Amino acid sequence: MNRAALFDVDGTLADTNHLHVTCWWEALRQGGHDVAMHDIHRAIGLPGEDLLAHLLGEDRDTDRDDTLISAHDTLYGTYFDRLPPLDAAADLLRELDRRGWRVVLVTSARQAELDALRRAVDADEAISATASADDVERGKPAPDPVEHALGLAGASARDSVFVGDTVWDMRAAGRAGVTCVGLLCGGIPRADLEGAGARAVYRDPADLLARLADSPFADTAGPVA
Repeated sequence: MNRAALFDVDGTLADTNHLHVTCWWEALRQGGHDVAMHDIHRAIGLPGEDLLAHLLGEDRDTDRDDTLISAHDTLYGTYFDRLPPLDAAADLLRELDRRGWRVVLVTSARQAELDALRRAVDADEAISATASADDVERGKPAPDPVEHALGLAGASARDSVFVGDTVWDMRAAGRAGVTCVGLLCGGIPRADLEGAGARAVYRDPADLLARLADSPFADTAGPVA
């Protein structure tokens, strides 16, 4: 049985959460909605429809969802050629691949955005597969994206670790029975990540890479390559 290292991308491997906040704020403003950036930040990581439901309520005019999502996507697309990776993100993926882990990206991003994120992270040789919002019916915090990623890796939940930066990541991984690792670089407080199920929390990819020997990656069953 393979071991899977599952990674969220936005806010975990790429420093993009606040770009998303700005783009959603502007898209919502254009649609006539006054939503605080703080509230938008807490919703980042949810698929578009779920983010809008979280921010605007289930009783909103859902006929406007596609317009709001398209506005966000257009605004965010202007950054595709300069999305910033987080420090040591590529090195972390390469090191886990070297140690015999199957690295799978698990993201709410759609394909065009995911392609831009992969170019930014620049570690394609270490990535075995990707599970995007286009691949499942329900996104995070449902376990579907994580379970799909496990299937792509050919790995069991008990032999896998999920790394993310939001409470939605932690809840999705926890519901799939996968050990959760939280990163603070997405801007969510340690207490929130731990409360959502994070077994360990690190500052950023560089911090996790430096402490791999004492991390949940060292505790998971199976020999290190």
